[in-house]
Amino acid sequence: MEFEQIQRAAAIIAPMIKKTPLIYSSFFSQEYKNQVYIKPENLQVTGAFKIRGACNKISQLTQEQKERGLVAASAGNHAQGVAMAAQRLGVAATIVMPAATPLIKVEATRSYGAEVVLYGDCYDDAHGKAMQLVAEHGMTLVHPFDDEEVIAGQGTIGMEILEELPDVDVVLVPIGGGGLASGVALAIKSMNPAVTIIGVEPKGAQTLRKSIQNDRITELKKLSTIAEGVAVKKAGVLTYAMVKEYVDDIVTVEDVDIMESFLLLLEKEKLIAENAGVLSLAAIRKLHLHDKKIVSIVSGGNIDVVTISELINRGLVVRGRVFCFAVELSDTPGELTKISSILSDARANIIKLDHNQFKTIDRFRHVQLEVTVETNGKRHVSQIKKALQHAGYEFEVVY
Repeated sequence: MEFEQIQRAAAIIAPMIKKTPLIYSSFFSQEYKNQVYIKPENLQVTGAFKIRGACNKISQLTQEQKERGLVAASAGNHAQGVAMAAQRLGVAATIVMPAATPLIKVEATRSYGAEVVLYGDCYDDAHGKAMQLVAEHGMTLVHPFDDEEVIAGQGTIGMEILEELPDVDVVLVPIGGGGLASGVALAIKSMNPAVTIIGVEPKGAQTLRKSIQNDRITELKKLSTIAEGVAVKKAGVLTYAMVKEYVDDIVTVEDVDIMESFLLLLEKEKLIAENAGVLSLAAIRKLHLHDKKIVSIVSGGNIDVVTISELINRGLVVRGRVFCFAVELSDTPGELTKISSILSDARANIIKLDHNQFKTIDRFRHVQLEVTVETNGKRHVSQIKKALQHAGYEFEVVY
């Protein structure tokens, strides 16, 4: 694959996409001791970078290929990209999505006029169903990552980054099947080979990292990650070769890292991203770099409000902003007031109390009090613990 394909893609898709500007983040720069920029593809048309590759691919299909109808398999973002591009170009599209795909992504795909088929537990199951439709009905497959024109479309992100920040040191790219990483890496290495490209995968979905370690495409037996958008068991032939050649390193992040980064991006930058979208931000602390210009590609923002609420709550716990503990008290007047005074003096805001006699062995003499408080962070939690210990209370951390 050649860089010229990415340059051609940039001209083809320009009327159909947003050229997302880099956002300098004062918070993340201070937090990680680097100059951190965000490439906000969550603000892209359809809410994710996938529209780039879909538009480029579909625009270059022959009339005969379009008339056969399009089919794609996707956990959500590629689905919306194909559906919108197909709608604009007047082509019928069928999208196969895993049964567990968030409803917001399913409904958004349908809103662009595509027929949606829900099938299987993950992307790989959905892809198998899509290939069945190709065999049965002669439909034209638009692969989400293992396709040169799709990769070229995604690579336009790399061109935009270097056009805006020519002296960037490191670019962090989320990896699912590897199409985004392949395109971005090819574009940037073609324009400036000195830039370091680092891919990011969840610990529970190390598709390309395992393949490169094994020196062959390796299919994962199972996936375990909250980042469903990058939950791919097997990399593509093209993406494996390109990531191996152009990506300098692949790091992994835990689910707790993803939750924390989601909360920080929302609270500090007022940007909403999906779990897969914040992988690149979650990875910065893993790099142990200082005073470098780092661009994190936030790849998508299609997330439902129920998940947002859950991630905020979990992120608060990870950051030490919510602290819950259980303490056994004697069942006598004034004990609850003592605990309240300690927490008040420590300036902890009580948000929940559970006063339960039945959680102790000797319920006639003791009760268990479970307290949830809002705090200012981990240092504040440590101060609260010391205050409780100083007052003679033994407690158990719930979370």
